[in-house]
Amino acid sequence: MQRINQLIIAGKMGLNISIKEIFSSFMVLFAIVDITGSLPILLDLKSKGKSINAFQASFSSLIIGLVFLFLGEPILGLFGVDISSFAVAGALIILMLAFEMIFGVEIFHNDSPTNSATVVPVVFPLIVGTGTLTTLLALRAEYSMINIVIAFILNMAIVYVVLLKLDYVEKFLGKGTIYILRKFFGLILLAIGIKLFTTNIVTLI
Repeated sequence: MQRINQLIIAGKMGLNISIKEIFSSFMVLFAIVDITGSLPILLDLKSKGKSINAFQASFSSLIIGLVFLFLGEPILGLFGVDISSFAVAGALIILMLAFEMIFGVEIFHNDSPTNSATVVPVVFPLIVGTGTLTTLLALRAEYSMINIVIAFILNMAIVYVVLLKLDYVEKFLGKGTIYILRKFFGLILLAIGIKLFTTNIVTLI
């Protein structure tokens, strides 16, 4: 009986878990985080003697992402910006990221300091850079919060495994597969960016 009451309370709080929404959010975040596309950078850091703490990097990224997911809207409210407006801005960034992945061009330049490989550039901007934070908040305009949280946690679990087994992942996938994955998820991002833009621009207009 107590378990049933807890489920009822959870339902009233809007904790409606949807496999479809989790999968959709997961795919969007997986494409944005693009941990497979970052493999060349991560391997280069490792070859230069930079140490990367897999748990610290993935856990820190998870905390930063969740804090922004829950507090991003109140912060935006201080500047008079709503979710739809931010979603449109996020869609434009997603489109630019998609162009980077598909055409192999560099739009966002990484000019951050590199004295700490785990925090900079692994956590920021590789894992939870502007694109990831913008996407997390933009997804709130489309999906339930609990489903986004689950999808993000799953993504960070994958990030942890990849960082922990960098050499093995590279050998297992191969450079050709990593290249194809980057292009494929670039196309996915392009479609998602267009959908986010058209859906929310109508609301604003």
